Amino acid sequence: MPIAPANTHEATAIELYYETHGDPADPALLLVNGYSSQILGWRAGFREQLAERGRFVVSFDNRDVGLSTHLDGVEVDVVAVTKAALAGEPVPPVPYTLSDFGDDGMGLLDHLGIEAAHIAGVSMGGMIVQQMAIDHPDRVLSMTSIMSTTGERGYFDSAPEALEALTAPPPVDRDEFIANGVASSKIWSSRRHYDPDAMAGFLAAAFDRMFYPEGLPRQMAAVRGSAPRAEALGRLGVPTLVIHGRDDTLILPNGGERTAELIPGAHLLLLGDMGHDLPEPLWPVIIDAIISHTAHAGTRP
Repeated sequence: MPIAPANTHEATAIELYYETHGDPADPALLLVNGYSSQILGWRAGFREQLAERGRFVVSFDNRDVGLSTHLDGVEVDVVAVTKAALAGEPVPPVPYTLSDFGDDGMGLLDHLGIEAAHIAGVSMGGMIVQQMAIDHPDRVLSMTSIMSTTGERGYFDSAPEALEALTAPPPVDRDEFIANGVASSKIWSSRRHYDPDAMAGFLAAAFDRMFYPEGLPRQMAAVRGSAPRAEALGRLGVPTLVIHGRDDTLILPNGGERTAELIPGAHLLLLGDMGHDLPEPLWPVIIDAIISHTAHAGTRP
């Protein structure tokens, strides 16, 4: 697929690698990835099944990952940003925020000639779609926030071993990267459905497509440096579905519960066998929920 211009108002113009599945005449569904995750994070089969159910599925690499724009050489002190955010103090400048991520997605919709779309995001992508709905409610038909949270202290917790694994620098050797990723992802993935061989194949494909660890501190700084969304979510009028796994150790279930509690009229789907992943055995229930939610949200005149 081509590279699409997005957020060209910035000093460094952002371009996004994107793919589409389905009929452009169908309602658009924009899928937004999580921290460090390339477009591969939305498995092709998952996207294809959504398209087969009548959605025009648009997915892309966020900035600083995959084949989208890399902000080479832009430095950030992610430790200082995190400490300030946790202490409730003014946050040092960050290269970009969740709003910038969201504006990238809106720029992609502009490029495709899509005025309004359903949006769904996982983990950091859930934070991004929440911010998109806050910043651009007139362009959001519905929102699905998956395994995510509101940015508030007390609702952004991880099991210690999961947080340690997430924030550890990734090995630069391919074999070590795969082995380390298999071990780390087991900590937060669905216990019942975890498949180490499938994960090893996924990690190999991700490494071979684009290994770019330099972007990770900037993405994490965007998460930590963005303000909590509780007050704005409490005023949100966008139809919302929240999906979270009871086995999630990376963003504990109270993050999803809090999101649904804040947003007026939001629906919450808690899945007992789901961790911080989208295991294929759970695709039928997750896809059914997204299709039903977007169908009931309808379209805007």
